[in-house]
Amino acid sequence: MASENELIRGKPQQITTASRVHHDDEEATSASLEFCVAPEGGLNAWLVAAGGSAIFFCCLGFSNSFGTFIEYYKTHQLKGNSPDSIAWIGSLSLFLQFAAGAFGGPLFDLFGSWSIRPAAVLYFFAIMMLSLCKTYWQFMLVQGILQGLVMGCLQFPAFAAVSQYFDKKRAVALGVVVSGSSIGGIIIPLVVSKLLNGSSLDFGWSIRIIGFLILPFMIFACVTVTARLPPRKSTFWLPKAFKEAKYLILIAALFFMFFGMFTPFYYLPTYAVTRGMNPTLAGYMLSIINATSTFGRILPALLADKYGRINMFSIGGIVCGITIFCMDLATNNTGLIIYSAVFGFASGTIISGASAAFSGCSNDSRNIGTYMGMGMAISALGGLVGPPINGLMVRQFEGFYEVSLLSGTMCLTGGLIALSAKMFTPEGLWGMV
Repeated sequence: MASENELIRGKPQQITTASRVHHDDEEATSASLEFCVAPEGGLNAWLVAAGGSAIFFCCLGFSNSFGTFIEYYKTHQLKGNSPDSIAWIGSLSLFLQFAAGAFGGPLFDLFGSWSIRPAAVLYFFAIMMLSLCKTYWQFMLVQGILQGLVMGCLQFPAFAAVSQYFDKKRAVALGVVVSGSSIGGIIIPLVVSKLLNGSSLDFGWSIRIIGFLILPFMIFACVTVTARLPPRKSTFWLPKAFKEAKYLILIAALFFMFFGMFTPFYYLPTYAVTRGMNPTLAGYMLSIINATSTFGRILPALLADKYGRINMFSIGGIVCGITIFCMDLATNNTGLIIYSAVFGFASGTIISGASAAFSGCSNDSRNIGTYMGMGMAISALGGLVGPPINGLMVRQFEGFYEVSLLSGTMCLTGGLIALSAKMFTPEGLWGMV
């Protein structure tokens, strides 16, 4: 009897132990689901998006101001240099800020937000060093190389962090992030143009003021941009991505778009001056472009989550290419201002659309930074060679007609290539993908 009672008394203990194990399994599954399902909003998620937008305000917003710098450099520190040689500074910076994503994206996937803070310090240091530059090679080393590398280590973690908090609304969230570059591209060219062309301040103090302007935004980003998911434990890069046809086609599409889309960003102020516009007003053209590109980044993103991210990306490239064809048709101040507004909206879709399209290539949110970084690093070769070739054509043909034809064709080709990527998706060419 004693042994039977002990056996009976032992059963509840066994049942309790089994139920505890089952409960632990449920908790583990629940925790796993919590990591897998993006919150799609909430205070923390939108703070991350705001911090990412602040990074783009400081980085790509500054880069989008390079047309104003070209016009100033031509008549001051670099007045003995040709437009295409000056354009190499901006194109190298543009290339590196995307090429460095091959390191910035994986670093965030592996180490989280700790990868952002050293880059933020280096970026502020680079701007202070720019204020001391006087010769071509000093500008090349600081504005071309150092700033470009650091920008890439800031921007791609912002992309990756936001992608961890949003899935169904990812295109909109990334559009909000990239719109920071548009807002920066409104404010920074205005301030740069006013300080360089309309004040008694020298170049050094003008750039230092820009540095102090962006400092609080960079501090805000360092505090708010955090990872939601634990870091992955796999290799630094993910070579398996290059076996996916859709991924390779998107890389090729963005290469062609990068080759052509930056022509107005670099040369529209110079073109406006040749058409009789005041240099200070010409410097404001970039602010107009960036003002309307804010809407171009957000409004198509709202449609992308419903009608397809690749659809919006390809349409952006096609419309932007057609718009670039028309650049030489704007011949007076009114026409140039209207053209700047139209081009700004058309071009705004490309960067946010590309980031959303690339984010759909990975099923694991912990790999998105690496996918974006590797893909855009290769595509950035288009941004490296495009502006200098266009500058060479401006000097060769002494006009902008041929440049607009080449750049428009390249951007339009990129849009059509992006459209073909849909053939390698389950939805097919006519699907909402």
